[in-house]
Amino acid sequence: MADAVFAIPGDLRSTTGGYAYDRRVIELLPDFGVRVSVLALPGSFPNPTDDDLAETHRILKARREDAVLVADGLAFGAFPEDILSTLKGRVIALVHHPLYLETGLPHARKVELKASEENALRRANHVVVTSRTTKRIVVDQMGLSADKVTVAEPGTDPAQRATGTGVPLQILSVGAVMPRKGYDLLIAALAPLKELDWRLTIAGALDRHPVAVERLRDAIHAHGLQDRVTLAGKVVPATLERLYESADLFVSASLFEGYGMVLAEAMARGLPMVLACGGAAAETAGQAAALHVEAGNVAELTAALRRALTDKKLRDRLADASWESGRTLPTWHETARRIAAVILGLRP
Repeated sequence: MADAVFAIPGDLRSTTGGYAYDRRVIELLPDFGVRVSVLALPGSFPNPTDDDLAETHRILKARREDAVLVADGLAFGAFPEDILSTLKGRVIALVHHPLYLETGLPHARKVELKASEENALRRANHVVVTSRTTKRIVVDQMGLSADKVTVAEPGTDPAQRATGTGVPLQILSVGAVMPRKGYDLLIAALAPLKELDWRLTIAGALDRHPVAVERLRDAIHAHGLQDRVTLAGKVVPATLERLYESADLFVSASLFEGYGMVLAEAMARGLPMVLACGGAAAETAGQAAALHVEAGNVAELTAALRRALTDKKLRDRLADASWESGRTLPTWHETARRIAAVILGLRP
């Protein structure tokens, strides 16, 4: 057995896709010969305070140096040189989403994060990313060697095919409310479609970005959609399963996805989709399973939503393709196997 230490900022129990990925991999790695322990880093990353950096330095110095360090990119990309220079042993960076591509950052902060992340990834012995799109970004835009980067796409659990509701048509969107998810754009796109009988549920944490939540609530009120839109907040798995089961259409207006785990979850249930092609979303959900629109283009999103909501034959065709694609998605065991191979120094 090999030993690995996962350094993860904040609460590993958080409901975002990145934390869910980390939890599942940590759970399964022992099946592939890797013992895992977890180092909890301060939750302020990627914008740590000086005190949090000092605490991070102390935590990392105290770790077992004979264990491979697997550092979540949310923190690793923001490590300054005085932390990077003291890391001992093999270091693997796990990049879910390049930090500098987060929506809403000032240009100067984007430049600062890109330089910091490039420096950190050069220090890593190997980099694991969650999609082919992210690999292209770290190779083409951040200067990493392609043979230093391994793709380990998130797994998807098998699920029953959704039956939907029908009247009114239930639209589902899943993910924490934050600028990158484009929920305010989704509301603007749905506003011209009031004559159609639909309801939208947004299932995702409301405590990640208060400004984005306020902007979303303002958009809902400004367009008079209070009776059409439900902000469900963070939901337990059983509730989320019921939402998937009753949905007639899955929508993602996200401006950028490092992979798009919720898209895979929708395909595992055979849901027809309308999605913005930001980042890896277009690769995760192919053309047959979804209507694709340009990320950030409200008019295109409105047109696609109108088509999907008014054409049942189209929804059925998308749903069949989604269901078939869902049968080919990677399993979590495959994800863990690929990461274990990297930790063990093997080619996945």
